Parts: sequence; structure tokens; C-alpha cells
Amino acid sequence: MTESAVTVMIRAGDPGEDVVDRLRAGDEAAFAELVDRWSPSMLRIARAYVSNPQSAEDAVQDAWLGVLRGLARFEGRSSVRNWVFTILVNRARSRGAREARTVPWSQLAPDDAGGPTVDPDRFQDAAGAYPGHWTSTGAPQRWDTHPERRVLDREVLALLDRALETLPARQRLVVTLRDVQDLTSQEVCAVLGITPQNQRVLLHRGRAALRRALEDYYRG
Repeated sequence: MTESAVTVMIRAGDPGEDVVDRLRAGDEAAFAELVDRWSPSMLRIARAYVSNPQSAEDAVQDAWLGVLRGLARFEGRSSVRNWVFTILVNRARSRGAREARTVPWSQLAPDDAGGPTVDPDRFQDAAGAYPGHWTSTGAPQRWDTHPERRVLDREVLALLDRALETLPARQRLVVTLRDVQDLTSQEVCAVLGITPQNQRVLLHRGRAALRRALEDYYRG
């Protein structure tokens, strides 16, 4: 399948090194840009920790308030994106714990259990030079450079968004942070408090499910 559709879905990368200075200077446009760019993914992540959509919206709002209040203390030791999403996860976890209805992370372990951890056609297994990375033939190829395919972008992205919502919670969190928000594997492990191996398994499973959705779509 496609790099732009699977591994670079609506990527919302870091907004630039000067964004903190702009925010500290009271640049409302810079703040609004971040809110518009990141809030959809933040809502999706918050829903893994809280009991209902309204609680997720409240958690996202709390996170943005935390960003504004914490600007003076932000030292730039991580990316702005990583910092914001760490605040979000902390707010969402706290809200979910107060509700006492959220499913504990530890109880979501079936996401990891059973079946192969990698797709041998797409990912290198433990015997490969780079276990867990794309194989030479399985690496996604760009298709968005073809004009006749660009008209499908919106429909494909909508399909991927729906498929992403059907993933188990932990897979959805990891895929959202890696492929939508473009965090590194190290950043995702830090934000979610998981091991590198667990992150790789969840990412591969989530990507495989999205790829299957695309394959079904293109087969018609």
C-alpha cells in the first residue's frame, strides 16, 4: 500500500522551532493553528482513557490549558509535539481514573497476544538485518505523485480514519502518535510508558489492520 496513506496519514508534524516563542508572546494565531492541527488526534487518544466523548473533549481542553500554563516552564528538552501529547495523556489518565470507568492499560494486553508480531511480507523478522523494519519489497511506495490518484485522497483518508477508530485502544494510540503525529518510537514509549518492543508490536499490528482496510478498498 502507500506511504502517504498508511504511514504518513495526515501527518501533523512539529510546527517549527519558533512556536514556543510565538506562544509565549501571546500569538493567538499560532495557538489556534496548533489546536486545529492536533486536537482531532488528541480527542482520539483521550477516548482510550475516558468513558465518553464529552470527557475526551474535556481532557483535551484541560491539556491545552496545561500547555498555556506550562509555557514558562517548557525547557525544550523534547519536541513541542511530544510535550503537548504527554500533557494530554496525563490529563486523560487522571480524568479516567476519577471516572473509575476507564479500562486499565494492563487489561488491554490482548492487543499483544496471539498471532505473529510481524508480517513477513512487509516487515523483517528476528532473523533480518533490521527486525521490525520494512522489507525491501514490502516498503510502501508513494502514489500521491500520480495526478489520477489524487482525487482519491479525501476518500482514502476518510476510510483510514474510520479504520483507525476500529483498532484496539493501544494500537490506536501508538498508530495515532507515530503515523498521524509523527512522533518517534522513543517519544511514543515515553508518552505512553511502554517498552520499545511493545511499541513495535502495537504499531505493526495497527498498520497491518489499516493496510488490510486499504487492500479491501482497492479490490472493490
